[in-house]
Amino acid sequence: MNLVIRENFFLLLFSFLPVSIILGSSISLTNVILINFFFLLVLIFQKKFNFVNHISIKLILILYLYLIFNLFISQDYKVGLSRNIGFLRLIIFFIFVNYFFFYHKSDKKLLDFWSLILFALVVDVFIEYFFGKNLFGWGDSNQIYGNRITSFFIDEPIVGAFLAGFTFLIFGHLLESYNKKTLAYIFLLIAFISVIFTGERSNTIKIFLGIIIYFLLLDFLKIKTKLIIISLLFIIFGTIISQSEYLKVRYIGQFYNVIINKKNSQKLEDNQYIKLYKSGYSVFKNYPLFGVGNKNYRVETCRGNDNAQLRSNYVCLTHPHQVYFELLSEHGIIGFILILSVFFFLMFKILKSILMSRNYIQIGAFTFVVINFIPFLPGGSFFSDFNITLFWINFSIMFACNEKTNIFAKNHI
Repeated sequence: MNLVIRENFFLLLFSFLPVSIILGSSISLTNVILINFFFLLVLIFQKKFNFVNHISIKLILILYLYLIFNLFISQDYKVGLSRNIGFLRLIIFFIFVNYFFFYHKSDKKLLDFWSLILFALVVDVFIEYFFGKNLFGWGDSNQIYGNRITSFFIDEPIVGAFLAGFTFLIFGHLLESYNKKTLAYIFLLIAFISVIFTGERSNTIKIFLGIIIYFLLLDFLKIKTKLIIISLLFIIFGTIISQSEYLKVRYIGQFYNVIINKKNSQKLEDNQYIKLYKSGYSVFKNYPLFGVGNKNYRVETCRGNDNAQLRSNYVCLTHPHQVYFELLSEHGIIGFILILSVFFFLMFKILKSILMSRNYIQIGAFTFVVINFIPFLPGGSFFSDFNITLFWINFSIMFACNEKTNIFAKNHI
C-alpha cells in the first residue's frame, strides 16, 4: 500500500473513532478491529517490531495474561469471555497509536478533526439545555432520565463522560497547535459548562478536578493566575447552578438532604451508591483473593438467596459503580493490586518526561487517566466498552505523542 494512501486510510479510521463511540459500542468496536486488522498487516509487512522490549508492552501483556487467568476463576466464565479475551484488541490499538504518532505525523489533522466533533457536541448540549431538544429534535421524548442532557447519545446520560474523555486532549492540542491560547481557554470553558449542564455530578467533579490537575502541571502560568482561573470556575459553577432548579436538585439538593440536613429521614447509608459500595465490598469479603471474575458482579449478586446471610448486603446490579469496589469484587486483592500497579507504574514512570518536555497533549492524556482513579466517586464499569475505549485512547496517546515515551523510539525510557 502506498505510503500516502496508507497514512490517509489510517487517518480516516482513527479520526472516525469519536463518532463511532457516539454511534454505539458495536460501531466503535468494529472501528477499532478494522484499525487493528490493517495495522497488523502493515506491521508484519514492514517488520517493525522494535517496540516489543518496551516496558509498557511487557506489563500490558502481563495484565492480559492475568485477565485470561481471571476467566478460570470466574463464577461464570462465559459472561466475561469477550471482555477478557477482547482486551487483546486494546493492546494492538495501543501499539497502533504509537506507530501512527511516530511514523505518520498526522496527529495535528487527527486532533483538528476531533476538535470539530467536540465543538459540535458542545453546541448540541447548549441547544438541548436551552431549548429542550437537540439539533435532531431529541430530548423532550426522553422520559427515562427526566431533564438529563443526552445530546447525540439519545437515551444514555453519558455525554458528560464522553466530553471528559476528549476535553483535556483537545485543550492540550489547541494550546500546542495555535499561537493564540484564547481559543483553547474558550473551548475548555464551554466544555466545562456543558458537563455541568448534563447534570452528571460525578463527571462534573472529575472534569473540575482534572482542570485543577492540568493547570498545576502547566509551566507558563503563574500560581496567582492559576488560582484566579480555578476561582472563576467555582464562580461559574455556582452561577449556573443558581439559575436552574433542576441543577440545584442534582448538585446541591440531594447532597444536602443526605449529608447536611439531619432532620431529613434519608440517611447516608440509604444512598444508592453507598449501598452499591457496601455490596461491592461484601462480594470482596466473600471472595478476597481473586474476586468473582470480570463482569461477574451481577452473576454473584443476582443469583438468588441460597445463602441469605452471606448475601445480606448485596445489591443486584451490573457493577458496584465505583472503580475500586469493582476491581476488588471482581478481581480480589491480587487482581486489584496487579491491575492498579500496572497502570500507576506506567503513568508515573513517564511523569518526569511529561513535565520536562512540556507536551500539552500528553499532559491532557495524563490528566484524564488520573481522574479515572479518583477514590469514592461513582462511575461506569471500568472494563465496559465505552469507558475502556475512552480510557485507552488517552492512555495510548499519553505514550504516543511524545518521542521520548513513544514505544517505537530507539531511546525510549
